[in-house]
Amino acid sequence: MRKRIILSITLLLSLSTTALPFQKKQKPEGTPVMWREPTDIGSRDLYLGSGGAEMQPDLSRVTFIRDDPAGHSIKYRVRDGSGKIWQTKLDNEAQTETAASRLVWAVGYMTEVNYLVPCVKIEGAPEPPADRVKRCEGNGFANVKFEARPEDVKRLDPWSWRSNPFTGTRELQGLIVMMSLLNNWDLKDENNKVLYVANGESGRSELHYVVSDLGATFGKTGSFLSHTRNRPDDYAKTKFVEGTKGGRVRLAYSGKNSGIFGNITVEQARWIGGLLSRLSDRQLNDAFRSANYTPEEIQILSGAVRAKINQLVNIRG
Repeated sequence: MRKRIILSITLLLSLSTTALPFQKKQKPEGTPVMWREPTDIGSRDLYLGSGGAEMQPDLSRVTFIRDDPAGHSIKYRVRDGSGKIWQTKLDNEAQTETAASRLVWAVGYMTEVNYLVPCVKIEGAPEPPADRVKRCEGNGFANVKFEARPEDVKRLDPWSWRSNPFTGTRELQGLIVMMSLLNNWDLKDENNKVLYVANGESGRSELHYVVSDLGATFGKTGSFLSHTRNRPDDYAKTKFVEGTKGGRVRLAYSGKNSGIFGNITVEQARWIGGLLSRLSDRQLNDAFRSANYTPEEIQILSGAVRAKINQLVNIRG
């Protein structure tokens, strides 16, 4: 009888434990950061970008870990020669994202750390579609973007363009103007990411609000039938600032989330234009040189970006 009682009590305790509600893991907390004043704009290295020389991948040996199938692009998770983990992008968004992230970082916005490698062999990688991925000598892959996955940075949920801690601020409005300047037609909330940095520049825990996917840039905006990416000639022909009305700027944007462009003031547009105008022609060239564009493409893209910057600086209203 005593054994039966003990067994019954044990069973009841077990059932009561499993019946407890599931406890969700608490999300990391920190100071939200989207933009930090760039006091050194004129000296920023747009060739190496936010990661600088010290964070570049070790290409002595790069090995395949797994596919990363989310999104439009072909992406592989890989390990470099020093053991660091990277997400690689292998198709025509690799160049655009590398250059675009440098321009966004140049004026103070938080970005991913990335580098473009002109030719790299990835051991154990599957064979991608030949019509989407260019190859190079030694059976390598051409123009591969390496995006850092540091161990001390935790990737959290996406953030929304319409509801976030920076809604209505000139920093967010300036970022929206940047998206139009780059012709980023793929402004899905899923392409944004909050990065938890335990020991940020402020010395405290920070939540970095970044546009994580900038690949759909440097073409023309429009519908799924007309938009393009990584087409310098298309980009150079597109309009940007169409005018002003009621103290608001009208931008020639046609793409996803177009509603967020309707309330940008003249002052906000001039503010981001003023930051961009402090970049030298050499820095603009370096942003596109980092993405392995040809000299002719660099000239087209840098000239088009400079023309759009001038439009912001010269807005009347």
